[in-house]
Amino acid sequence: MRSQILSLAATALTFSQLVVGQTTTDCNPLNSTCPSDTALGKTVMVDFTLGENSEFSAESGTTITYGTNGAEFIISSDGVAKTIITNDYIFFGKVSVALRAANGTGIVSSFVMESDDLDEIDWEWLGGNTTKVETNYFGKDNTTSYDRSTSPAVSDPQDTWHIYTIDWTPAAITWSIDSILVRTLHYADALDGANFPQTPMRIKLGNWVGGAADESAGTVEWAGGSSDLTEAPFTMYVRNITIEDYTTNGTSYTYGDKTGSYESIIINNNSTSTNTSYSVGQNVGSNSSSNASSTLSSSNSSSSSVAVSSEGSRRLKSGGFVLGLVGLGCTYLVL
Repeated sequence: MRSQILSLAATALTFSQLVVGQTTTDCNPLNSTCPSDTALGKTVMVDFTLGENSEFSAESGTTITYGTNGAEFIISSDGVAKTIITNDYIFFGKVSVALRAANGTGIVSSFVMESDDLDEIDWEWLGGNTTKVETNYFGKDNTTSYDRSTSPAVSDPQDTWHIYTIDWTPAAITWSIDSILVRTLHYADALDGANFPQTPMRIKLGNWVGGAADESAGTVEWAGGSSDLTEAPFTMYVRNITIEDYTTNGTSYTYGDKTGSYESIIINNNSTSTNTSYSVGQNVGSNSSSNASSTLSSSNSSSSSVAVSSEGSRRLKSGGFVLGLVGLGCTYLVL
């Protein structure tokens, strides 16, 4: 996710800082011929209260603690961000996470979906804001405007478990809290589709210091102010996550050209390769759990369990929330 509040005094300085060096991709298929992306191709439900899970890898330097509240993304006094990322990609799908955001001025908890060509869909929580969460999206790293975010109300996100869902199809993206719809973005509403996220994505979960001393003035302002790391630790908790890939007929996804259009994505399996058959306005996916791997047990029946049947952050900083893949495991149940 990118900073949304740029003070007039800081705009000229911070805009260039925001655009350059804050996002990354190992290989951008709009500029180069890149390796295919491994497809998830199914639904997985990860219960972090059981420990590490092989669906995820961690950024170098990230250590995650696991306990009764699931995965603990702990920022200590050194201010190092904690981030994990899925190994596989989804090509349209639904992701639901049971999460408690970190507290602390300038601390940013994030649930981000991002593609190799920097399409992005976000949820982000500011540690000093106890009444709202931010939704956002970007297409192809387009930072010509910072007016795409919304801030729906949510009750006490730092101390209360809520289930946050992104449902992503060729027709629209929806954001929901505890199964209540809070935002819809239609394809045509994102610059006639040019800014609509539409290429295969991985899921990133992270906690980082937006109010750090080395951040730009605009970022610190957006994050809610300067962080006092002497008050650490600041912990984001993720109890469980359900990830459903709506494309179930492939083992990998390849960019067929450099347009970044979903129509150019080739769905590969072990014997054939086919271009995507999705069309604008098509609804995909299902509210049934027939493709789900299992259900999750819950120790907090009011909000901690994610079920398929019930249903970014452009601030990726070098050395901070930018992700490198270093092995992290987790425990999950697969059909």
